[in-house]
This record gives sequence, structure tokens and C-alpha cells, in this order.
Amino acid sequence: MFNNCTMMGRIVNDPELKITPNGIGVCSFRIAVERRYHAKNEERKTDFFNVVAWRKLAEFVSKYFAKGRMILVGGELQTRSYTDKNGNPATWYEIIADRLEFTGERAKTERSEPPAVSETQPENKPETQQEVPPFGEPPDADDYPF
Repeated sequence: MFNNCTMMGRIVNDPELKITPNGIGVCSFRIAVERRYHAKNEERKTDFFNVVAWRKLAEFVSKYFAKGRMILVGGELQTRSYTDKNGNPATWYEIIADRLEFTGERAKTERSEPPAVSETQPENKPETQQEVPPFGEPPDADDYPF
């Protein structure tokens, strides 16, 4: 089986780093991704995707990204079942990020830019992927602080 998705879009809300009761960093945010195709004389449609980043990736996204910034997200698409406020069964879709990247867009916010690539990444493996297992399971659903 293989579950992998890659999206590039704009961050809809400021990512906020939260810490679980077990001391694990988690950051959730949404991205807006415009569709490639649109009919003539029609506005381009946009899809919205929920993203969750854990541990070092959560710290990375909360430090260097903000609402409106373009981001490249790679990860696994997962679903969680829940009961909505009306008592109906529902499904939540989210991308569990195992890769977050800058897109080359210049920052328009007050946030500081990251150090040069050579300072943050060894030549053979990016720092963000050394600390986080590439396809590891996130902590239990009870560990979500939201």
C-alpha cells in the first residue's frame, strides 16, 4: 500500500505550536490550493486542506511560516471519524506532514528567515527529517491538544 500526497498552497491561518501532555510539539493549519483547470470566464476554484505537523516539523512551520505564505507540504492523507455537534457521524481529512518546504517566495511578514541551507541541513539529509521518522505514526488521537 502507498499513501503519499504533495500540495503547494497558501497558509490560511497562522500556524500555532501546541504541546501535548506528553511534551510533543504539534502544529495544525490549513492550506488553500488553487485548481489547475478552470473554465473560460470562470473564477479559478480553490480547495482547502488540513495539515498536521509533529515534533521538529511543528517547530519549523510555527517559526518560519505565517498566514498567506506559500508552502510545499508532503505527507500522508489520513481520516478520523467523529460525531459532529448534531450527533451525526462525520469524517475529518488531514495531511500528516513528513516534509515541509519553502517555495522560493519572499517573506512579506516580520518573521525572520531561516539560516542558510548549509547551516541547517547536512549535505545528505535535511535536519527536519533526521528527528522525525519519515512515515511514523503520530501519537494517539488522545494526544492531540485540540
